[in-house]
Amino acid sequence: MTARKIALAAVLLGILVLAALAWNARGPAETAAPQKWTCPMHPQIVMDHPGSCPICGMDLVPVGKARAATHASGVPGQGVVHLDATRRQLIGVRTAPVELAPFTRTIRAVGRVSYDETRLRHVHTKIDGYVERLSPSTTTGESVRHGQPLLEIYSPELLASQQEFLVALEARDRMRGSDLSSVAGYGQDLVESARRRLQLFDMTDAQIARLEETRTPQRTVTVFAHESGVVTLRNVTEGERIEAGTTLLDVADLSKVWVLASVYEYELPFVHQGQSATMRLSYLPERTFQGKVSLVYPTIEAATRTAQVRVEFDNPDLALKPDMYAEIELTAQLGEKVSVPDEAVLETGTRSLAFVEVQPGVFEPREVRIGARLPDRYEVLSGLTPGEQVVVSGNFLIDSESKLEAAQGAGQPGDVATDPHAGHAR
Repeated sequence: MTARKIALAAVLLGILVLAALAWNARGPAETAAPQKWTCPMHPQIVMDHPGSCPICGMDLVPVGKARAATHASGVPGQGVVHLDATRRQLIGVRTAPVELAPFTRTIRAVGRVSYDETRLRHVHTKIDGYVERLSPSTTTGESVRHGQPLLEIYSPELLASQQEFLVALEARDRMRGSDLSSVAGYGQDLVESARRRLQLFDMTDAQIARLEETRTPQRTVTVFAHESGVVTLRNVTEGERIEAGTTLLDVADLSKVWVLASVYEYELPFVHQGQSATMRLSYLPERTFQGKVSLVYPTIEAATRTAQVRVEFDNPDLALKPDMYAEIELTAQLGEKVSVPDEAVLETGTRSLAFVEVQPGVFEPREVRIGARLPDRYEVLSGLTPGEQVVVSGNFLIDSESKLEAAQGAGQPGDVATDPHAGHAR
């Protein structure tokens, strides 16, 4: 019995020892600091019970969760930034709205006035001969009108062709009295053949009609202007011998001109045929000219990475002169786009960021995708919605603060913020 009592006492003693050890293990957990509650927006507010923030009215959350909420954002490496009014003023933070508005791209280029190639005219003859007389208006730079006499040419070949035409007329007149219709028709055929020869030598119908009426060949034949314009080249003088095909004069109609503008290749998607254009000249600063794009040339100039764009302008008073330099402005209407000021976007090389003021004093980083770019605005393809406020001044400092917040949140995820000046003391 004594042995059994001793054994039973030993077992009870062991149970008591284990119970004491367990009680000692529980003691520190039960004596740990009680749970604290704080406001995610105002971390300086710390309470020992749930409730509402006395500043903003938000529900209080456990301190550990508040720390995570304070630093968390949807952009890796960036945290949400909280700024009170004083610090915001010191940093100089300004915001602007994200807008859905008409997006207009303006392209500015330097151009050169040129001739309209469809309005150039070479004056030449199809016969050999001699220049008997030149009109005074054929000097370089003078204006000529359609139908105006330019020069007179003596050509033995043309004179002989006129005499052949007169012979054919006499033969036709004699054959008309024949009783044979075939003979009368043959005489008319001779006349028409001789007439076509004179037309091929550029005699006008009026000149041929006069020859038929007077029955006297003209020693010299007058060459008339086929188009109105300005003489840009005079290649002959009086008394000079000329050959068939020799260019005598060049005449350009300057009532319409081309302007060849150089547009960079990255701006070509915004240029199209029929687009309106505005032109200004340095020597006429008070005047603007309106024209239209008639052609975008299909090649790129390798040295300058530009393409030629041809713009047509009316020039009734001849104010536009070939080889003048001009400033061309093209406007492309791209429709309504979601856009922000260019200061709102931070380019990091691998991504574009903007900071959105989601609540007063709370700035959330957003990764955005940029589309078309204007000199002062960017099109936003994703990441922002119209009506949101984005930071346009002080965003570099906010970016640094955001990275610091993310680093603190990552390094101390379970810290307990018991200091009432934590968070917004800065």
